Amino acid sequence: MTTTTKTQLDKQTLLSLYRTMQIIRQCEERLAKSHQRGLVHGACHTYVGQEAIATGVFAHLRNEDVVFSTHRGHGHALAKGMHPKELIAELYGRETGCSQGRGGSMHLFKPEIGMMGTSGIVGPCILHACGAGYAFKIKKSDNVAAACFGDGAVNNGAFHEGLNMASIWKLPVIFVVENNQFATEVPFSYSSGIPDVGRRAENYGMPGFELDGNDVLEIHRVASEAIERARVGGGPTLIECKTYRTRAHAEGMGDFSYRTKEDVEEWKTRCPIQRLRSCLVDEGAATADELDAIEQEIRDLIEQSHQFAEASAYPAGESATAHAYWEGEAKPIAAEPLPGTRETTFVAATHEALDHAMAENPHIFVMGEGIGVRGGNFMTTAGLYDKYGAERLCDTPICERGFVGLGCGAAATGARPVIDFMFIDFINDAFGEMINQIAKMQYMSSGRLKMPILLRGCGGIGHSAATHHSGMYHSIYAHIPGLRVVMPSTPYDAKGLIAHALRSNDPVLFLEHRELMSIKGPVPEENYEIPFGQAKVVREGTDATVVAISLMVQHAIKAAEQLAAEGISIEIVDPRTVSPLDTETILKSVAKTGRVLVVDEAFGPCSVASEIAAQIADAGFDDLDAPVKRLNGAFAPTPYSPTLEKAVVPHVEDVVRAIRLLLEE
Repeated sequence: MTTTTKTQLDKQTLLSLYRTMQIIRQCEERLAKSHQRGLVHGACHTYVGQEAIATGVFAHLRNEDVVFSTHRGHGHALAKGMHPKELIAELYGRETGCSQGRGGSMHLFKPEIGMMGTSGIVGPCILHACGAGYAFKIKKSDNVAAACFGDGAVNNGAFHEGLNMASIWKLPVIFVVENNQFATEVPFSYSSGIPDVGRRAENYGMPGFELDGNDVLEIHRVASEAIERARVGGGPTLIECKTYRTRAHAEGMGDFSYRTKEDVEEWKTRCPIQRLRSCLVDEGAATADELDAIEQEIRDLIEQSHQFAEASAYPAGESATAHAYWEGEAKPIAAEPLPGTRETTFVAATHEALDHAMAENPHIFVMGEGIGVRGGNFMTTAGLYDKYGAERLCDTPICERGFVGLGCGAAATGARPVIDFMFIDFINDAFGEMINQIAKMQYMSSGRLKMPILLRGCGGIGHSAATHHSGMYHSIYAHIPGLRVVMPSTPYDAKGLIAHALRSNDPVLFLEHRELMSIKGPVPEENYEIPFGQAKVVREGTDATVVAISLMVQHAIKAAEQLAAEGISIEIVDPRTVSPLDTETILKSVAKTGRVLVVDEAFGPCSVASEIAAQIADAGFDDLDAPVKRLNGAFAPTPYSPTLEKAVVPHVEDVVRAIRLLLEE
């Protein structure tokens, strides 16, 4: 027989718990009916049977505490304080919804109450909550972050990476595992080598609990202690709540190919709401009439919320592309200063900008492998550890998905992380975090969340680094709305562009070619910014335009100097950022010269060079005296041997040859 923890709680708290559970249950039952009517246009993952968990844990959270959640997040949003009308309207796809119709069932955002989003991808919420915990640590606040996820997520790499990071940095995070026995249709008994989750906490050096997930009073008690421990610096806690969802994985899905009707009916007898009701009545904490009155109050609330949502307007189609990028008022940027005569290296120039920004903004922190005492693989943070300390120059384990996902959560909660991923090949391990989370947070939240994260590291072929330390991949990331992709070619530009990135409210991928790190050039001592989306005419000419990216700018300059000795005048345009791309400056140059060569060492198919060529052909066709030409690296992984490496990437002589062929057209 199932028993319920006896309570010492006051009546007001007990009735509040009962009320919250009723809101969740009745709202979910309304949404299930609405799904059958076609009012819910996509998936609908209900929380029926699991109401005790969010109710018991979130009762201790303040408005400023944050929750990151998973696809089954309706109950989390409601328990955190979201009004049912905002939730229902969101699933109806209306502009009055919590995400203004951008999210639906799986993407619920209301940062005003600390509901930082639910995700249709399994696992990221674990990392995001770590990021919020790290932001609270940087800001010296006593706030707490909670991650709520199902049993399926505990077999995901994000679980290990997140719990490990939370443990080593003693982050104020509560990891809440809602073990409802099935990950979609795969039973936990099959997918896990051990039968429980809570015991895994011992491996990470944190407290762990395995609770009856239908006993709201026991969950409330354990969560109270865990959250208070987190507030005072005691670090994270893992709480496994063993429960059961009594509706299908999602409304409309078949339910009995992997479990039986008898199992579902048996679990319904363990209903967490009925258990609390019986406990309150049996112990004399509340009367049946009082609880009936609450139920009726909630029925009226849910019906009013449904009517409000159904009467609400759909968002205008014209707003579909809004909020992909930050749309707030931009601070004016002074004109670019003259380069002057002082020379410094590419790395030193970025170091000056980073040091200046960290001195001004205490919420900037740098995270990556070896960027602390060691100063980074390329000395990008040399000396900053001694100046700003271990929390703001944080060495990480080798877990790119983990600390990139952490950066996302930190940026969403008011910090400004700089993620140093060393080589872009490594950040590809965090591709999902980049594409599905970081790039989409502002959009899914309808612009209410900023994403001020700078992800920096090197790429490019050289030094016989072979295929896992030589990538560029900017074409892939430039394809993604929501990201800024920056590729400076000089120390001057590197300093100005990274200074701007350190104030941007959009996520920025800052790519530094490894063969440029030590080059020198004129750089002003003063701090200055270069806005994104402003190409630079590096050299003026009349016979042909070369649009060159990153290291290829230096190759193009040398090629132009060689050709100038023969009386050939080449204009060179450096986009400086490939997302956004300044096509206007490129088109002006093409109108002037009539011929254009695009040079990029990355692969040719589906590349940035292809995009530039297509835009010129589209908008500048009448100005062309010859077809647009491209010079790219070979369509092959990067080899190791110097002779093979030389054969797959453009060099100065290749640029000269390509220009000659262009001029013959």
